[in-house]
Amino acid sequence: MIRLAVRVAREQSELVLAELLELAPAGVEELDVGEGLVEYAVYGVPGELPSLPDVRAAAGAALVDVRTSEVADDWAERWRQFHRPLVLGDALAVRPPWERPTSAAVDLVIDPGRAFGTGAHPSTRLCLELMLELPAGGGFLDVGCGSGVLAIAAAALGWDPVLALDLDAAAVAACRANAAGNAVEVDVRRLDLRIESLPGGFATVAANLLAPLLRELPTRLPAQPDHLIISGLLLDEADAVVCGFGERGLVAQHKRVYGEWAALLLGRE
Repeated sequence: MIRLAVRVAREQSELVLAELLELAPAGVEELDVGEGLVEYAVYGVPGELPSLPDVRAAAGAALVDVRTSEVADDWAERWRQFHRPLVLGDALAVRPPWERPTSAAVDLVIDPGRAFGTGAHPSTRLCLELMLELPAGGGFLDVGCGSGVLAIAAAALGWDPVLALDLDAAAVAACRANAAGNAVEVDVRRLDLRIESLPGGFATVAANLLAPLLRELPTRLPAQPDHLIISGLLLDEADAVVCGFGERGLVAQHKRVYGEWAALLLGRE
């Protein structure tokens, strides 16, 4: 098994990801490697992987490094060990299917596939913590759903209806499968936030995205939600991103921090 990894500048990583998904529609592993860099990786046997020239072209000016490496025979087991359960007190737990059930009131099983997480990333964890502070009810919109952690948690906690959106077709498929596996109703659709506006009528909106897309989000919101959760932000990005929502009458009401990551709850002035 070969691992093909490309490191790119974080500010342009969402655009690079969209290009890479055209080359690897089955999904791309994403790792935050610090120092303003994001690493995307695909796995396969020789002959299955995208060519290096195509990968370099997809990364464009954001490219920092491209490398290939052989993956040890036990890579699948080591990959499983990377995905650990997330337990938020007695209220909510999110775990991969190979972990034992927890005693949490809401115990969700999320299969990350090869391309997505199970909720343990700080940005997802912070979103879930903010969701637990809100009264569940009304519609919930998950923008950039990935494997569906936030949307599925929202449905299990009592929001209805729940809509999950993602540009990546593999994410849409993974979210649908995980929603079915947890016996919750989630409508999952593809949407390109760079060129399409978001549907309205949702009391709560969660957007776990990188800063460049979050800066565009105010122009994509058709109406003020009661609550807006934004995450995927580094601490030094948070204040600048929040300013863009002021013109939509949304102000920061609460901030949560985990390491170098921040998430904010915004509401109406």
